[in-house]
This record gives sequence, structure tokens and C-alpha cells, in this order.
Amino acid sequence: MAATTDFKSLFAALRPLLLAPTRAEDRFGVMMRARHGVGKSQVIYQTCANLYWDTENQRLGYKSDDEYSADDSRFVDYTMVERRASQMSEGDLLGIPSPEGHDVNGETASRFRPFEWLVRSCTEPCVLFLDELDRASQEVRQGFFEMADSRKLAGWHLHPGTVIFAACNGGLNGAQYQVSEMDPAELDRWTVFEVEPSVEDWLSWADGTVDKVVWDFINQTREHLEHAGDIEPNKVYPSRRSWARLNAVLVSADMLDHKKAFDAGIVFTLTNGFVGTEAAIAFVDFVKAYDRQVSLEDILDNGAFDKLAEWGITEHTALVDKMEAASVFTDELSDTRALNLAELFCVHCPSEVAMKLWTALTGAAEGEANVVKFYAQTVSDGKSVSAHLIEMLGTDDQ
Repeated sequence: MAATTDFKSLFAALRPLLLAPTRAEDRFGVMMRARHGVGKSQVIYQTCANLYWDTENQRLGYKSDDEYSADDSRFVDYTMVERRASQMSEGDLLGIPSPEGHDVNGETASRFRPFEWLVRSCTEPCVLFLDELDRASQEVRQGFFEMADSRKLAGWHLHPGTVIFAACNGGLNGAQYQVSEMDPAELDRWTVFEVEPSVEDWLSWADGTVDKVVWDFINQTREHLEHAGDIEPNKVYPSRRSWARLNAVLVSADMLDHKKAFDAGIVFTLTNGFVGTEAAIAFVDFVKAYDRQVSLEDILDNGAFDKLAEWGITEHTALVDKMEAASVFTDELSDTRALNLAELFCVHCPSEVAMKLWTALTGAAEGEANVVKFYAQTVSDGKSVSAHLIEMLGTDDQ
């Protein structure tokens, strides 16, 4: 099975890939293959925004470099030239016939006038973004085969600074999509990344971009960010893109303001249309109880236990399940987390749920050091964890 990369690693790999070539012919095209709706286009747009072209030294650079200055005229920002390859025909590559011919050995020969996208790609530094390349016709893909290989098309040579990006749904996920397979010779003309973004990739992007309610829901119920597994035809599934679109609608309609009336029916109908039924049910239930929601960070890092007074056994149990899913008991506990976990166990949990937490902690593989640190804590009522544990077990033995 081919290795995959998340967005954080992809950005790190793109920098040397784009900066290293000193010759234009060594500036290879980049192909990203991933499932739909994961944010491939956003990666390319963000990369474009980070690049500049040094007209004096004829080289590409990143704006984060110390040398870059927006006020220096020798530094030119990159522009985006985007083409949806799946909607292109062979004529879009060649251009249209020009009414003015030109002389070739005494004969008048016709010539083609290229379209704007090709002229710009050949006369200015840009990011040429070919979307849905594996949905394009064979003739169109052959044209881009030449461009990726020799950096020219129909007699036009790409600007030395132009970078080619292609986005596809094929690769490891190709069986789920109506896409064309690419043979080894075609793939050999590209630097190919099989992208499998992490939940953290989306949370990092969405922090401050989407409403806190949506962000908290995905952070606390990560299985609803996107569908994993086989896809049934004609069924709506959640994706990173669909959550962003739903967020835009809910925010613009002011439907996530808890100080106002919450219409669960309308929110469910909208959410169902964007992310499907299972995610919609979970999201509406989450929003209904949002004022009582507590994140793992609230508990473990901040010691925020106030809302737990309103909780029942079901919510406490769900919190322990969430901790297990987030590897809280197997990852090394900091001193702060150990103390707050002990406070939760001793003071705020119903006894039956506290024993579930104890069982999860002591039964965790590679978690022995956490048990020792947890057991050594003394909580806000002045009692040790061991004293509370003995009380829970119903014995006076010390």
C-alpha cells in the first residue's frame, strides 16, 4: 500500500521541492491525489499566496524568507491560473485558428492563437492549477503530459517561475470515483503525493475560521468530520468542505447564537442536506446541549468542572469514552492533567463512572507511569486518590 501524507507534512515537503531547482526544466509538476472535499484546492491557493518571484535573480522564494519585502519592486507576487481539466477539450490546449497566416518557405501556414490561461502561464510567474486532471479526456491529459514533461505546449514555453499543480481524486481512492487510471509513464512526469489529511489539519485551518460550535463539535466527535469506509451511491456523507459550507450558512443566518431561539428542525434539515443524516442527528443533539458541553481541554488542562454539576451518568460516561478515544490514558500525563484527572475522579464523577475511569486508566497499555502519577495526587477536599478509592470500594483498610 502506498504511503500517505497529511497537510502539515505536505507543506513541509513542498518548500524544498519548489525552492531547490535552479533550472526551469527541473521544476517538476506536483500532483495531489486525495478524496473529495478534503481541501486540496486550499493547499494550492495557500501555497500560491506564499510564493514570490525574484525578477533580478530569476528564482522562486517564500514570503516568509527574511529577504522578501513587499515594497521591493524586484519581488513579484505569484498569481493563480486555474483550469478545470475535466471541462477542457483539445481545442482549449491548442487555441483558436488565427486569421493571419505566416510565411513558411514561401507558403502561407496557419497558426493558432492561444487562450489567456496559456499566455499568462508562459509570460508571468504563476501557479498553474489543473483541477480534476484524472477526469479529463485522454487528449487533454496527453497535452498536459507534454507540459509536465517539457514545460511547453503547442510551441509555447512556460515562464521559468511557473509552477504546475494538479489535483485528482484517483490514486488510493480511485475505486470510489469515475476517474481515469494513469499509467506509469504519465505519473513519472509528476511528483505525486497521496494525501490523507488528519483531523488536526482541519481543526488547525478551521480555528478562527468556522463558528466555535462547529469547531467544538468536530473536535469532540471527530468521527463525523468525514466518512471513512465504502461509499453508498446517492447517499450524502460529511466532508471537510461540506462542514465549511454548512458553517457559512448557519453563521450567515445567525442560527448558532445560543442567546436566541434555537430551531432544531430547521438546523437539522439544513445539516442533513450538507453532511447527511447520521452527522446531522449528532450535530443537532450537540447544539441543543452546547451550554452544558465540556471539552477534554476544559477538564484536563483548565480544571473547568462547573458545568459537570448539571451532568448525569450518561454524560459522565461519554466523557470517559472520549478520553479513551483521545488516548488520554496512554499518552504521558502532565502534572496538570494528572491533578485534574484526579479531581474529576475523586470529586466530580458519580462513583460508578469513577470506577469506569479507574478501569480505563489502569487497563491502558503502556500507561503504568500515568497510574503512578495519578495515584499520588491529593485533590481539593484534602484527601488522596487512594483514600477516595478505598471509600469507593467500601472498605476501611488503609
